[in-house]
Amino acid sequence: MATTKNSNTPSGDRRVRRTHTALARALIQLVEERDLSRITVADVAERAGLSRSTFYDHYRDVHELAEAACTAMIDGLIGSLPTPGPEVPDPVPEATQSLEAFFASLAEHAGLYRALLGPQGSARVVDHIRRRIAATVHDRLHQAAGGLPDPAGSSADTPYDVPAAFTAGALIGVASDWLQRGCSRSPAEMAALTWPLFGALYHLDAGTPPETGP
Repeated sequence: MATTKNSNTPSGDRRVRRTHTALARALIQLVEERDLSRITVADVAERAGLSRSTFYDHYRDVHELAEAACTAMIDGLIGSLPTPGPEVPDPVPEATQSLEAFFASLAEHAGLYRALLGPQGSARVVDHIRRRIAATVHDRLHQAAGGLPDPAGSSADTPYDVPAAFTAGALIGVASDWLQRGCSRSPAEMAALTWPLFGALYHLDAGTPPETGP
C-alpha cells in the first residue's frame, strides 16, 4: 500500500498524482531494461527526475511502487473485459477485440507484469486481480439475469460465485503462463484461443446462465 502523505488542497492532490505518475513511468521504463530485483530506489528517482526523499514520501520501496503501478493499470483493463453469457452464443468482434486489447496491454508492459505475476511475484497483486475479475464477472452476470449492479462496488462484498472465481483464476493463469513464456503467441491469437474457453465454461450453447451461490 502506498504511503502517500495527506493533502487537503486540490493543488496538493495534483502534485501527488503527478509524482505517482512520474515514478510509475520511470519504473515501467526501467523494468523493460533490467529485472525488477535489480532496480533500486535511486534508479527510479533519478529516472523520474525526483529525489530519493520524495520517493520515500510516497512508497516504502520499489516493490511497493511496482504493486501500485501494476494494480492501477490492471484496474483499467478489467473494466473492458468481455463477460460470456447466454446472450452471446458465439465469439463476437467486440469480445475478441477487448480480449486482444487486454493481452496487448500485458505485452506492452511485460517486464512489470512478468515480475509481479510470476513464481517470485506479488501475492497481493495476484489476489487483487483475481478479486477484481471475479467481482466484475459476477456483477455482469447478475445484471444479465435482471438484477441490479452491486452498489457497494467492492469485491470483498461479492457473494461467493464459483464460475466467477473460476474465470478469474483461469484468466490469471493463462496470462501469467503466456508472460513467462515470452508472449510467444500474439495478443490476437490469445484472444481467439481464450474466448471459446470462456464460452465452454458458461455453457453458451445451452443458452442458460450458470448458477451462482447465495
